[in-house]
Amino acid sequence: MLSQVYLASAWTIAIIILLCIPGTMLPNEQGFSIPDFDKFVHATLFGGLVFLWCFYFSSKKYPTKKLIILFFLSFLFSNVLGIGLEFVQKCCIPFRDYSQGDIIADMIGASLGYGICNIFLIVEKNAQ
Repeated sequence: MLSQVYLASAWTIAIIILLCIPGTMLPNEQGFSIPDFDKFVHATLFGGLVFLWCFYFSSKKYPTKKLIILFFLSFLFSNVLGIGLEFVQKCCIPFRDYSQGDIIADMIGASLGYGICNIFLIVEKNAQ
């Protein structure tokens, strides 16, 4: 259980670090280029963020009603973090661009993570 909170925390910190790296430190994609691959990466990062926090909360002995609230708060936190980091990139990180597409990808990933957690973690807990 303690390792789950470390994993979720490490994932959160990793997202913040990755999205705050200056653009000059990012690898050049000339030899390896998949269109909109960064959108897939954003969706995966933020879907994983919601999933890991929800997985941690589901391992606690919380009642279902509290889990539903915590899952939704994880979803909201992920969206706020994604939007906030895009604005940080726009204002504070050299050679990084603000992208509404990245925000949408973050939200899609968070939504998928939230949906998967509600289906598998809460339904599974209620089935036991």
